[in-house]
Amino acid sequence: MDVTTKYIPKVEQVKEAAKTLKGVAVNTPLTHSLTYSREFDANVFLKREDLQVVRSYKIRGAYNKIRSLSEDQKARGIVCASAGNHAQGVAMSCNKLGIKGTIYMPAPTPKQKIRQVKMFGEDQIDIVLQGDTFDDSNKAALIECKRLGKTFVHPFDDEKVIEGQATVGLEILEQANMSIDYLFVPVGGGGLASGVSSIFSVLSSKTKIIGVEPEGAPSMSMSIRNNANTELTEIEKFVDGASVQRVGDKTFEICKQFLHDMITVPEGKVCQTILDLYNKDAVVVEPAGALTISALDQYEEEIRGKNVVCVVSGSNNDITRTAEIKERALLYANLKHYFIVRFPQRAGALKEFVAEILGPNDDITHFQYTKKHSREDAPAVVGIELKSEKDLLPLIERMKTRHFYGDYLNNKPDLFQFLV
Repeated sequence: MDVTTKYIPKVEQVKEAAKTLKGVAVNTPLTHSLTYSREFDANVFLKREDLQVVRSYKIRGAYNKIRSLSEDQKARGIVCASAGNHAQGVAMSCNKLGIKGTIYMPAPTPKQKIRQVKMFGEDQIDIVLQGDTFDDSNKAALIECKRLGKTFVHPFDDEKVIEGQATVGLEILEQANMSIDYLFVPVGGGGLASGVSSIFSVLSSKTKIIGVEPEGAPSMSMSIRNNANTELTEIEKFVDGASVQRVGDKTFEICKQFLHDMITVPEGKVCQTILDLYNKDAVVVEPAGALTISALDQYEEEIRGKNVVCVVSGSNNDITRTAEIKERALLYANLKHYFIVRFPQRAGALKEFVAEILGPNDDITHFQYTKKHSREDAPAVVGIELKSEKDLLPLIERMKTRHFYGDYLNNKPDLFQFLV
C-alpha cells in the first residue's frame, strides 16, 4: 500500500479543525424528524448541513485546508475545480482569508451556480469556464497550478479537507444526548464519509456507519467490492453532489476500513425524497442531500426502535430542475409511462383513445406525433401518468385490443433518454 493512503485523521486534528472553523462554519442543528421517526418506527435525527451559509458542509474542508497554507502559498494563491458546492466553499474561504483564488468550472454550469460562487468570493476569486465536463475543468485547473506554482485545493482527497469534513461527526456526537445506533452518510468522493467514520471509530465505535451512493455512480461501492480504488467508465450525473468516477485514494482506504456497509439508492427514489421533504417538512435539499434519507427503507428492519442519524449534506438545488425531479419520481414509482401509440387514420380516433382507452384517472402529459404523414397509421409518442401502478396492465390491454398499441418506451433507454 502506498504510504500516502495510510493516513487516518486523529481526534486531536479534527478538534483543531473545529477551532479553526469557529465563526466560519455554522454549528448546524441535529433535529428530530417526526415524519421519518413515525414512518420507520425509530428515532430519526437529521444533521442539517443544508443550513450552512454556503448551504453545504463543503465550507468546512475548504476553509480548513486554505487556512492551513503557508504564507508563501497564500501569497501565490489557490486553484480549484468544481461545478457546485466545493466552489462555493472555496470562494467563501478565499473571501474571508483575503487569498486570491481561481475557480475552474465547466462551461455548461448553470448561471445560478456561477452567481452564487461570485457572491461568496466577491473580488477575491476569478471564475474560468473551461471544458464541457468537470474532468475538462479539473485538467485545466491542474495545468494552471503547475504553471504558476499555485496550490490546488482538492474537493475530497486531502488531509486538511478530510479533517474539516470530520467536524460534522464531532458536532453530531456533541449534540446527541443518546447513543447513536446507525449513522447514514452520503458518499461522493468520500471526504465527508472518511472524516466522519474516522471520528466515530474512536468516539462511538458501536455506531454502524452506512455509506450511501447514487445507483448511477457507485464508485466507492465498486472500489470496496474490488478491494482497489476503481474508476468507473460512465456515471449518471443527476446526483451531481455525489457523482464521481473515482473516489480519493486516501478516502477509499479510510472508508474501506470504517464503513460498516456501502449501499446505493436509485435516482428516482432520491427525487421522491426531495419532493417529500419539501411537501411534508418544508425542507429544501439538493439530490445529494436526500441520499441518506432515501436509504432508510433498505434498513427498515435493523433501525426499528433505534437511534438513527442521517447527514443532510446540502441544499443547493437548481429550481429549473423541478420538472425533471417530478418526472424521475413518477417513473420510479411506476406511475409515468411512455408509449408509441398508433392512431388509425379514421375520424374520431384520438377522441376514442381519450374516451375509451384511457382510464378515468389517467392523464396525458406528453403528446408528439412522430411523422407528419402516414397512409395507415399516424404514430405518436404519448406520456401517460397513472394514479396507481395497477392501472398499467389494463391500459396496455385496452390499447392492444383496439389496435392502438405500438411500443412501450420506458424499458428502452436509447429511446427514452430523449424524452426525459
